[in-house]
Amino acid sequence: MPVAEIIALLWPWDIAALAFLVITAAALGWIIEHPPARRPSVTVLMSDYRRDWMRAFAERDVRIFDSQILASLRQGTSFFASTCLLAIGGVLALVGNTEPLEGLAEDLTAEQVPDVLWEIKLLVVALFLAAGFLRFVWSNRVFGYCAVLMGSVSNDPENPEIQERAGRAAELNIRAAVNFNRGLRAVYFALGAAAWLLGPIALVIATVVVGWVVWSREFASIPRDIMLR
Repeated sequence: MPVAEIIALLWPWDIAALAFLVITAAALGWIIEHPPARRPSVTVLMSDYRRDWMRAFAERDVRIFDSQILASLRQGTSFFASTCLLAIGGVLALVGNTEPLEGLAEDLTAEQVPDVLWEIKLLVVALFLAAGFLRFVWSNRVFGYCAVLMGSVSNDPENPEIQERAGRAAELNIRAAVNFNRGLRAVYFALGAAAWLLGPIALVIATVVVGWVVWSREFASIPRDIMLR
């Protein structure tokens, strides 16, 4: 079916709700990574702590503890990447068989929805999940780069490159964390996008709820208050 015909099948409210979802996800991501100086996000606060970690790491003789922390961070990225891959497979399988969704629509709205609309809505969910998967995979690789750079930091306190290399390791650690957080946000909004199956109003409500959850965890959470003490 031509793209123009597919777009014609969408109600204006559907297009508006989808645009609201995409704009909200993009705007929240930008605000979290570029917050006002007077109200830093958890992501920004953690970046400072990651730099402190690498400075302390450079001064330690025994660094097993640091390697264990980094290993746990990489395990987290691997877990979420695998989860996204499984979820993408499930969504694509549902795209190939929309009969369960057709039955749901008839029960809730008593309306007949073309199969192509179900496929579009499911593909939006799959796209968010795919974006999350790519972020998690890249985060895992960057954490790996960080591990190699940490391994190159000398134990000799007289070595002039210790703090410089530790600083570079910190910046890699921060970039890996930024991509991990982007992946998490993509998963959150993938869950919100699934509400589109119930209609545009449900999508708008889900976007608001997901947006509030993401915002509150970055700017109004108890962990943030603890970091600011």
